[in-house]
Amino acid sequence: MNQTRKDIVIHSVIAAAGLFCCGIGIYFTLQANIGVSPWDVFHQGISSHTGMLYGNVSVLTALIILIVDIVMKEPIGIGMFLDAFIVGKAVDFCAWLGFLPQQTSLPMGILCMMAGLTITACGMRIYMGCALGCGPRDTLMVALCKRTGLPVGPVTMMIYAVVTAIGWFLGGQVGIGTVLSVLYVGPALQTICRLTGFDAAKVTHQNLLETLRILSGKRAFC
Repeated sequence: MNQTRKDIVIHSVIAAAGLFCCGIGIYFTLQANIGVSPWDVFHQGISSHTGMLYGNVSVLTALIILIVDIVMKEPIGIGMFLDAFIVGKAVDFCAWLGFLPQQTSLPMGILCMMAGLTITACGMRIYMGCALGCGPRDTLMVALCKRTGLPVGPVTMMIYAVVTAIGWFLGGQVGIGTVLSVLYVGPALQTICRLTGFDAAKVTHQNLLETLRILSGKRAFC
């Protein structure tokens, strides 16, 4: 996979589409209005406990996880940069379109949250399958799957539960949507992977240097 320029271009487009789906899913969860995501709880908690700006905490967290990924010898590929650029812009684009009103009732909020989490899980499956690398947090998830031998569902739940607990302990706000995220995303992603015959732990992601060598017309190194 990804041994020619054509392969890289096609899979980059597919990965971008998957990440755009993730952005749509996140927009749905925001409009559900029943609680923030586990990582947002974590960022809130660190921010309220240290006085750092929320955005700075988010960036610092991503950088620290990136360092952990590198220490664990996971490849850092072009997918990480696509993730950093596309997901947030997709959320902004959906907000600009304004096609989904913010929910004001709990049942509709839960329905909207579940739809958003499902769309996000589908997007994750699409972009991870392109083998061009993942975002820092998803790379950590894949690394833990490899090292523990556990499937993606339990590992995702474990990560979400830990960051939620830390964030809540430090003052982050936990809502029904947060609990749904912890309990649902992992099993949903695992189900989608099983139905499509995909094992996130067995994918060999291409690192950025190798991608650039192929795009420049040179043979990739093994």
